[in-house]
Amino acid sequence: MKCVSPIVALAIALLAGVTQAADRPNIVMLLADDLGYQDVGCYGGPVKTPAIDALAAGGTRFHDFYAGCAVCSPTRATLLTGRHHIRAGVYSWIEDGPQRSHLLLRENTLAELLKNEGYATAHIGKWHLGMPTPKLDKPTPDQHGFDYWFATVKNAIPSHRNPNNFIRNGKPLGELEGYSCQIVVDEAIDWLENSRDAKKPFFLNVWFHEPHAPIAAPDEIVSDYGELKDNGAIYSGTIDNTDRAIARLVKKLHEIDKPENTLIIYASDNGSYRDDRTGGLRGKKGVNWEGGIRVPGIFYWPGKIEAGKEISGNIPAGIVDIFPTICGLLAITPPEGRHLDGSDLAPLLVRGHGEFTRHQPLFWHLQRSRPIVAMRDGNYSLVAERNYEMSSDNMFQEAWIPRIKAGTYKNFQLYDLSVDPQQKHNLAAEKPQLVSQLKSKMLEINDSVMADGPDWSQPVSDR
Repeated sequence: MKCVSPIVALAIALLAGVTQAADRPNIVMLLADDLGYQDVGCYGGPVKTPAIDALAAGGTRFHDFYAGCAVCSPTRATLLTGRHHIRAGVYSWIEDGPQRSHLLLRENTLAELLKNEGYATAHIGKWHLGMPTPKLDKPTPDQHGFDYWFATVKNAIPSHRNPNNFIRNGKPLGELEGYSCQIVVDEAIDWLENSRDAKKPFFLNVWFHEPHAPIAAPDEIVSDYGELKDNGAIYSGTIDNTDRAIARLVKKLHEIDKPENTLIIYASDNGSYRDDRTGGLRGKKGVNWEGGIRVPGIFYWPGKIEAGKEISGNIPAGIVDIFPTICGLLAITPPEGRHLDGSDLAPLLVRGHGEFTRHQPLFWHLQRSRPIVAMRDGNYSLVAERNYEMSSDNMFQEAWIPRIKAGTYKNFQLYDLSVDPQQKHNLAAEKPQLVSQLKSKMLEINDSVMADGPDWSQPVSDR
């Protein structure tokens, strides 16, 4: 056997380190709260968002990208699991006091997956997937794979300004001075500088509160968009302020490691609650029309993901795809025995990953929405209403679950989003055979989801 010189050995070791860094990038997830499809600049929105726009310019953005649900908690469950939120135990937005609901411990989260691959993990920002109460023992973020967490149970209280409900690794912190998005990024930067294991790649999960109400932003930013008391101007100010926070975070990320060693993903948890920020799409937050579920979707990884690329509307994607996509990009085998509803987008993002195949259409279910279900298959959107009565209460009632799991649907409507993104022309009567085909797919997915969903109206073994 030939001896290898020290210089050659060092070169081989350095090359191996470069290969490992390329195969195991740092991963940063940036999630907005209630930000609409047409809020930020690169999606034609009115808010000045140079940091977000730079991620789009340096990476790939999807023209048609979707939240996991039209409201918040379910999307967060879908993001962390790659599964429909009902499978993961989250039917609607969570109110911890009266509800048992939470992200099930038995779910394999993205944080757990990456931690097993040697990643340091941190969750910073809004959580809204269940927290313990005096009467209910629910899991905390560390029990879902996060080494470090700094979070609010749900929204920033009393508003984005000087919030008083942040918790760090289980310890309530009281009032913090500043605006939520900047506080969140301050914490993320502090973790990057002082708390993480610098020998490991990291997964940094940053979930902002903005622009969810109650809103607040600095006067000097709000004044760029209108009068200081104008809700539209304040709303825009919260997004602008968040973009400035993101700029600080990206700068720090590029200081601690080469840009090509970090994958950044940006999205929103659902559509806007403002009609003027949905890009003219039908509906808004809380409903399964396009305006309630279509959001920005940006993937940025210099040197790996193509820069300045827009993936057209005939290839829809969504937050449900993030888990399997990270598995694909990092060559990680997904957990066995778990049905992933999302598909691996790596072939669309990186050359050499083969052909993209969506194994299952995108599917949404939200009990209080009308339509209650929606499905996107290629260019077509199929929606339907529930065929049963339900309470008009806005807050989800776990007593509804047996009815939901057994529920059927009516008034199926079909839209071709390639020519009718505003869903004005129902094609159901014109294309009955296509409706029948898509209906069969929808009901098959629905049956599978409902079979997995826990019944929180009864004791659930996996807390």
